[in-house]
Amino acid sequence: MAKKDLDTRFQEAVNSASEMTQASLPQDVQLRLYAFYKHATFGTLDLRQTSTYHLRDAFKTNAWMQISHLTADEAKEQYIEIINSLLKK
Repeated sequence: MAKKDLDTRFQEAVNSASEMTQASLPQDVQLRLYAFYKHATFGTLDLRQTSTYHLRDAFKTNAWMQISHLTADEAKEQYIEIINSLLKK
């Protein structure tokens, strides 16, 4: 069987993640998944804040900023790795 390309594996991981409930995932895992997903799909974070900026957004922003050194492909690989480890449990 041929190795699936990164984008296909990433989309499969996203689909698997969408079937998981927030209650089933620790908040730190949710934040890491959010950051890897955003970095993989939107690239580097734009720090323009709006007047509706909330504490929850600060945690999400921080998580995204912490991985800004990664490429989009590296973020996809990390996302896939986390989802696969969760599915094995």
